[in-house]
Amino acid sequence: MAKKPRIVIIGAGMAGLTAANKLYTSTGSDHLFELVVVEGGDRIGGRINTSEFCGDRIEMGATWIHGIGGSPVHQIAREIHALESDKPWECMDGFSGEPKTIAEGGFELNASIVDPISTLFKNLMDFAQGKLAEDSAGSGGDACYYNSAAKAALKDCTSNGGFGNQSVGAFLRRGLGAYCDSCKDREELNGYGEWSRKLLEEAVFAMHENTQRTYTSAGDLFNLDYEAESEYRMFPGEEITISKGYLSIIEHLASVLPPGVIQLGRKVTRIEWQLEGHKSIQVPNGYDSRPVKIEFCDGSFMLADHVIVTVSLGVLKSGTGQDSGMFNPPLPPFKTEAISRLGYGVVNKLFLQWSPNGNRPANDKEKFPSLQMVFHPPESELRHEKIPGWMRRTASLSPIYNNSSVLLSWFAGKEALELETLSDEEIINGVSATVSGLLPVSKHKKEDKYNSREFCNGNVESCDDNGVRFGKVLKSKWGSDPLFLGSYSYVAVGSSGADLDTMAEPLPKLGSTDSDHHPLQILFAGEATHRTHYSTTHGAYFSGLREANRLLKHYRCVRI
Repeated sequence: MAKKPRIVIIGAGMAGLTAANKLYTSTGSDHLFELVVVEGGDRIGGRINTSEFCGDRIEMGATWIHGIGGSPVHQIAREIHALESDKPWECMDGFSGEPKTIAEGGFELNASIVDPISTLFKNLMDFAQGKLAEDSAGSGGDACYYNSAAKAALKDCTSNGGFGNQSVGAFLRRGLGAYCDSCKDREELNGYGEWSRKLLEEAVFAMHENTQRTYTSAGDLFNLDYEAESEYRMFPGEEITISKGYLSIIEHLASVLPPGVIQLGRKVTRIEWQLEGHKSIQVPNGYDSRPVKIEFCDGSFMLADHVIVTVSLGVLKSGTGQDSGMFNPPLPPFKTEAISRLGYGVVNKLFLQWSPNGNRPANDKEKFPSLQMVFHPPESELRHEKIPGWMRRTASLSPIYNNSSVLLSWFAGKEALELETLSDEEIINGVSATVSGLLPVSKHKKEDKYNSREFCNGNVESCDDNGVRFGKVLKSKWGSDPLFLGSYSYVAVGSSGADLDTMAEPLPKLGSTDSDHHPLQILFAGEATHRTHYSTTHGAYFSGLREANRLLKHYRCVRI
């Protein structure tokens, strides 16, 4: 009896389980294939990891459905009733309400300062992402400042022959400079201490840049390619979180698979494939003709006809480096060069429990504000010395929903990596010093309990009646987790959308002489293999479908 083709999927995240679900549920394919999903960790979900903290449902990884119009994730969530829950969950009321923008030193900024810079930043990003045409300038008023700034930045960036190797960071800073030049005759601000108008505008702009860093995972926006930015696509409609947790989507995809298909704790150390010719592999009972051998950290191995690799770009970067041998023979240069050029960053989330007076729950008059934090640059002599550097490049500290006792901050780049190394006490002290530096009592009304300068460590028993106590801490550690080595991909300066297409190329390439003996030995899926939806869960979903359909088409059991 002929053996069924064995398909091994490496990784039980969104891409891997979408591929497994498609392969298993397609008509007749459960009898055609032998399907195995191997996962190096002790759970399914990959970079989706729903958890609980202080009674609230939270997401340690993927958080948002980025646009509900046409999103397959939203469609699944709706079909399985995952958008309804009696239990409170992260961002259940959408984005936080009207934020308070506070500048270092305790100065609350009014809309006349914040809104123009926020609009400028949005317009510049819209230009970069292709949402605004160069001829879409507003008619008069402040709109002409914003659009002329974007146009000036475009002209500056293209003056040397186009956008080759230009960064989003450079474009944004040129836009800010052009804006400041166009309205430099405005009168100086009063009542903001040593903050000048220019310093405040630059700091508010930097706050938005820090938010953008967490959106893209680029630790430095000067590493984010400008030209590729316009290829990225989002679905229309609102962005929402999933009431029952993102993990409900993963569990739904996995639910159709028979017991034993998903194998946890099987960390892959090496993938041997056959670039030329066809050799049978020796096994205990003789030889096996399957072309791919997958070796695991416990010394065991598995043979396969096809392997769908869904590990993160970070793991691929580590596994294809000069001193690594994840693949044997090594991946061809066209593949490794794309892996090397593309960007892959770290984004971490920090959750903190707070209470206004010891452990007593907050009442309606003691809500923690949704803070947008405006800091002096790290090198400035005006900076508050007790505010740690890793806090200076986070943009916000906000309750995860209205009245929640859980606060959330996002971190990217080296600050996200530093966060992973800090103890809970160091984090509490750092956040306390930051809030203290932003909200001194002297600048606010006494009845605003959260504005006390007596924000203090949860371990300090001498907090007075006006003190706010930070208690429990929970943080993600995507950068140091060996199964991920980061969070998600971006198109770095020097790479392009074409590299994302290259990431999706199977090996051996169909049509090559090497593919004649046994094609499609190694296939690649995951968010970093989708040209227009990279960095997203729906991009990972689409890539899993793509590779499953590639194999189904190969075996002529689906109409594409």
